[in-house]
Amino acid sequence: MKLITFYLDFISPYAYLAFERLPQALMGHSYSVTYKPVLFAALLKHHGQLGPAEIPGKRDWTYRQILWLAKEHGVELQFPASHPFNPLALLRLALACDAQGLPNRHVCETLFRHVWRGGAEAADPGRLQLVTQHLEPHRAVNSEEVKAQLKAHTDEAIALGVFGVPTFAVDDKLFWGLDALPMLQQYLAGDAWFDLQWQSAARVAQGVRR
Repeated sequence: MKLITFYLDFISPYAYLAFERLPQALMGHSYSVTYKPVLFAALLKHHGQLGPAEIPGKRDWTYRQILWLAKEHGVELQFPASHPFNPLALLRLALACDAQGLPNRHVCETLFRHVWRGGAEAADPGRLQLVTQHLEPHRAVNSEEVKAQLKAHTDEAIALGVFGVPTFAVDDKLFWGLDALPMLQQYLAGDAWFDLQWQSAARVAQGVRR
């Protein structure tokens, strides 16, 4: 059985779509998934990048593509009233639902759908209170322990080379994005391509640095 670590942030529509599609994409394979919420903004800062929603033009294209992808994959999706938003409350809530900071699929599903269904404000205090009451976290959401676990998950992801969400870590390999699900599926199926080609991409010389 393969062990998959799913690095996610509820702010990401691609992470939401990948979360919804994962069971279907990996049907027939033996695997276990550990869900690890991370702060996407910290990944961007570490790598010196802006998020897609922070770049004019790219923002509009990203939102259009997301709506199209949701239609193509048959996933219900409505954008929250405003995006991006501060996801810290949702990330901490997810971690507070488990002693080790590893929320189960039900918790992640609840929080993803809190954001990506219904079109309401994801960070609205009243809605946050309701979803917190529904999930009944075992620990205080804003405890220092929970905050430290979120930082630890994020630092771990950065150390592994994670630069965006969703990212799936399996063995020594990282698969990034919704469109990486077929690639992940083939790896789990034992496709020989990964023995022959995976490392060759890292050996391509960089001709120009800016």
